[in-house]
Amino acid sequence: RLSNLCPTDVIAEERETMTNPGVLFLVAASAAAAAAATFSPAAAFSPAPAFGTRSAPALAAPASPLSVSADDVEVDPSDYDLALFSPCKINLFLRIIRKRPDGFHDLASLFQTVGFGDTLYLTKLPDDEDDDDDDAVAKTSDGDKFECNMEGVPTDRTNLVLRALDLVREKTGNADARFEANLVKRVPAQAGLGGGSGNAAAAMHGANELLGRPATHEQLVEWSADLGSDITFFLSHGTAYCTGRGEIMTPINAPFDFTGETKLTIVKPDIGLSTPAVFGALDYDALSDEDPEELLSRFLEYGVDAGGDDAYVNDLEQPAFDCLPELRKLKEELLEVKGFDHVMMSGSGTSIFCMGEPDDEAGFMKEFGDREGLSVFPTEFISREKGVGCWFEER
Repeated sequence: RLSNLCPTDVIAEERETMTNPGVLFLVAASAAAAAAATFSPAAAFSPAPAFGTRSAPALAAPASPLSVSADDVEVDPSDYDLALFSPCKINLFLRIIRKRPDGFHDLASLFQTVGFGDTLYLTKLPDDEDDDDDDAVAKTSDGDKFECNMEGVPTDRTNLVLRALDLVREKTGNADARFEANLVKRVPAQAGLGGGSGNAAAAMHGANELLGRPATHEQLVEWSADLGSDITFFLSHGTAYCTGRGEIMTPINAPFDFTGETKLTIVKPDIGLSTPAVFGALDYDALSDEDPEELLSRFLEYGVDAGGDDAYVNDLEQPAFDCLPELRKLKEELLEVKGFDHVMMSGSGTSIFCMGEPDDEAGFMKEFGDREGLSVFPTEFISREKGVGCWFEER
C-alpha cells in the first residue's frame, strides 16, 4: 500500500513554485458558466420548499442530499491504496468588476481552503481483474469503478473525479490503467464551496501517485487547466488571488494562522441556487466600489481581521439574497451571534461562513444546528505550507 502522505520531494517542489506570488497560473475558467451574464430559464432549477416559512422561487432547488450520511458510510481503508482528504474553500472577498464583451465577467477574489471536506478512496485495479456484479459500484465505459454516497452525484464520465482520472491517463500515456474510486461526500452541492473541484484535484494527485508519479506537480497544475481554474486552486498551497474570468490564480502568502486556531463555522441551507440565476439577478448599480487590490492588501497586512468588517465583500450576495430572501434573513441572524467577527456568503451561495466561534456554542447549535433545513460545519483554515502536511492525507 502507498503512503497517504504527499511525498517530500513533491512538497518541496511545490513550495518553490507555488509560494512565489509572482507565479501566475493561467488556466481555463471552470467557473465560465458561473460568470455568464445572461440568465436562461432553462438553467434554473425547479420550485422546491425553502428552509424558511415561505416557498422558494422557481430558481431555487434542494441541493443534492446525502443518500447516506458520510458519518454512516463504512469504508475499509485497507480495500484501497489511498485515502485522500479533499477540502473545500471559501471566498474571503469576491468582487465582480465588469461585464465583458464576450458575455462573461471579470472578477477578483481571495480563495482560502478550510478543513471541512470529502474523502476520496482510490485504488488502481489489476490489469487482469474481471468485472464483478457488485451493483453498488457503477462500472464506467472505460472500466473504472465509481461510487458516491451523495444522491444526485453523477457516476458516469461527466463526474469531475472520472474526468480527472481520464486526464491523467491521457497526459501520462497510461490509457490502459483502471481505477476504483469511492467518494464519501460531506461538502454539499450548490454551496459556493468548490467541493467538486477539490475532488478532481485529489483524483489527479491520487492517480499520479498510483501510476508511479509520472508527472511533476507543475505538470498536474498545468493539466488541470483542461478541467477548470478552481481545480488548479486546489493544487495550490491553499491561499490564492483569483482574477480575470477566474482563470488567473496568483498564490498568496497571507499572514493567516494555519495551526487550527483560525476558526470558522459554515452554515448551509438545504436549499440551493442556480449560479446562472444568481448572475442573472445581478444589479450592476449595486456593485461595491471597493478596489480589490486594496482589499487584498488589507488581508495581507492584518490577516483575517482585514482591518475591519468592510473588507469582507461579496458582490453576489445582492442577487442571491434577491433570489432567496430567506438567505438574507439567515445572514442577519448569524450577525447577531456573539463570537462571530465576520459573516458572509461564500461564492454564489448558498453557504454562509462565520469567522470566529460562538461564545455560547451549545446555544448556537440548539438554535441553528437543530433547525430543520440547515446544516452547520465548524472548521478552520488549512494550508499545504511546508511543515503542516498535505491535505491529500486523510484527516
